[in-house]
Amino acid sequence: MATNQPTLDSPSVVRNIPVGMIADARKHVYEAAIRTPLVRLNCDGPADIYLKLECLQPIGAFKIRGAYNAVRLLPEEERRKGVWTVSAGNAAQGVALAARKAGVACKVLTMDTAPAAKLDAIRRLGAEIVQTSYDECWKALGARSHPAMTGAFVHPFEDDEFIAGNASCGLEILEDLPNVNAVVAGFGGGGLSCGIAAALQEQGSKARVFAAEPETAAPLAASFAAGSPQKFPDWKASFVDGCGGKSVFPRMWAIAHHLLAGSVVVTLEEVRHAMKIVAERNHIIAEGAAACAVAAGLSGKCGSGKVVCVVSGGNIDLTVFNKLVAEPTAGQA
Repeated sequence: MATNQPTLDSPSVVRNIPVGMIADARKHVYEAAIRTPLVRLNCDGPADIYLKLECLQPIGAFKIRGAYNAVRLLPEEERRKGVWTVSAGNAAQGVALAARKAGVACKVLTMDTAPAAKLDAIRRLGAEIVQTSYDECWKALGARSHPAMTGAFVHPFEDDEFIAGNASCGLEILEDLPNVNAVVAGFGGGGLSCGIAAALQEQGSKARVFAAEPETAAPLAASFAAGSPQKFPDWKASFVDGCGGKSVFPRMWAIAHHLLAGSVVVTLEEVRHAMKIVAERNHIIAEGAAACAVAAGLSGKCGSGKVVCVVSGGNIDLTVFNKLVAEPTAGQA
């Protein structure tokens, strides 16, 4: 029977994280995560840029926040069956560590483009890895199932519990920099940027939250342009493996379209330059997705004033990192 109810694809649908869920997550995330520092980027730019160093988390990325909260809130009978997730590497580490703390088995479906550094870390945490194509992983995320996986599925970005855990990062930013003007984070599925935006909204902050995407994979920018969740037709794999998905999921669009100020699309050269700047000036290793946010901040498109760039992770093969930062940067002094 046909209805006139709007679907999640519609810009009229507004999704918010349930009241109290972010505060509850904040009480528990430090059982696995740490409170990361906020430091100034030692570089002149179009804004007063700060770095939120999520690369210092125990797994080297912010995903431990959402993963731990999601696994913690699973019903005990489901958790006992083990957990599984789909990931380019960082969410897999987060879910694997959360599973280890809970004393349950973990399996992960990872893209065949996942860096060796992330795969090695997943194995050290005791998870079983099944590798497949990016397309198959992306389909599994939408279907929330895969024939090779068993146990309780932990979505790496879409569910309230995961987003609420990530939101604790936003609360820390506000505590350390109450007069922040903008925050920018890489957008893969949207769990980090939307979580931070939800936290800031709940606290009454007027700071704008931007997503950052690489030019090779920018479905959120296409979605904002179209006014509905879109696929990115010319998606290409790159060293920016932790953000830039193939599409925007409708449930994430229902949050993103009203909480995020927009998507800042940057070139791979700008990302590489940002990696180099952060390494040279602040001695921090930023993986591609993290440097994507810094590149967005340096572009000036997030505005002036105090801009926080979330260095979402530092899990990159060192040989790849060394090659990227060693090459001369075109057009840069």
